Amino acid sequence: MNSPKLTKIMLVEDEMDIQTIAKFSLERIGHFTVFYCSSGKEALAAFKEFQPQIILLDMMMPEMDGMMTLGELNKFPEIKNTLVIFMTAKVQPSEIEEYKSKGAVDVIPKPFNPKELPEMLNTIWLKNQGASND
Repeated sequence: MNSPKLTKIMLVEDEMDIQTIAKFSLERIGHFTVFYCSSGKEALAAFKEFQPQIILLDMMMPEMDGMMTLGELNKFPEIKNTLVIFMTAKVQPSEIEEYKSKGAVDVIPKPFNPKELPEMLNTIWLKNQGASND
């Protein structure tokens, strides 16, 4: 059975300059359909309707950080069909271990290379397709 192609990504990022760089990377280079959220609350409100295949989640945000947001997203049964990837500057081995223990499949360090981001996401997507069809 062929895995579905990665097309829908939700980016949860409060910094507009990073959103702008990611927008160029994901839409122009990766040709993805992207839903942008500036907060965890926005992500929670839009998740069910948008149904992303991947959520790129910033760790450090006001009000709800990435961990709190992931905790709330994990309450949706539909999250099992979505890969969560943290995109953060906090990438110490112990931090990465904690993100993965909460359900993230991978971590992309900031700053990221905009030219490489779409390929990184496709690689993570393909790597996890076999594992998620249990």
